[in-house]
Amino acid sequence: MNYTSLLLDHSPQSPIATITLNRPDKRNALNPTLISEITHAFTTLGADDSVKSIVLAANGKVFCAGMDLAYLQEISQNSVMQNKADSRRFHDMLAAIYSCPKPVIARVQGAAIAGGCGIASVCDIVVASREKALFGYSEVKIGFIPAIVSVYLIRRIGGTQAQRLLLTAENVSADEAYRLGFATHVADDADLDAKVSEVAQMLAANSSSAMALTKEILGNLSGMSLDAALDYACSMNAIARTTDDFKRGVAGFLQKA
Repeated sequence: MNYTSLLLDHSPQSPIATITLNRPDKRNALNPTLISEITHAFTTLGADDSVKSIVLAANGKVFCAGMDLAYLQEISQNSVMQNKADSRRFHDMLAAIYSCPKPVIARVQGAAIAGGCGIASVCDIVVASREKALFGYSEVKIGFIPAIVSVYLIRRIGGTQAQRLLLTAENVSADEAYRLGFATHVADDADLDAKVSEVAQMLAANSSSAMALTKEILGNLSGMSLDAALDYACSMNAIARTTDDFKRGVAGFLQKA
């Protein structure tokens, strides 16, 4: 795909790929093109064996302002069935990020609002600028509901604080997002890229298959009973033992012993 609304940077020599939202004049707001391109980029990188981790960044002062205003005006005139199909495309984009077998780091250098905050919520790791990052779900202010993003937010920070953010539509700082468990790292603006690079390199040193299986476990455990979760964990443990990475890791460990 020839991307027009994002930049994809991945050298075959590097285990780290970077996807950069590139509509700074529109505050990186989501429209059908950007949604499609994000979905495609994550699907493609997720299947690339040379990639070990993915950084999701954005150009400009805003990480992502949610839905494009022109797009919102358009969908307000759609039928229920048209809107359901459109919602499915947004869902598919979030799922492509959340289910990507490669760990995803969100580099949040500015405001992540509504659908933009939803994008951050499906990333494994969120590194936020202490001075400039903001997080908020503004949907209820315009008579909309944060339906799809709420599913991921509850998984990320729990029901009580999710209720707070979704119902008040307040914007919270990077430090507050960290306190809530939404952001995983907070860095001064001058140190943001260094922290992102540090985390990405840490991930790149790990086994790709082990991280993929771990992500799969984390994505599936929610809602399982204790017995079902433990039975599932045993099965995944057995699968991990058959991977080439595990066999190489054990062999390397024994050689050092």
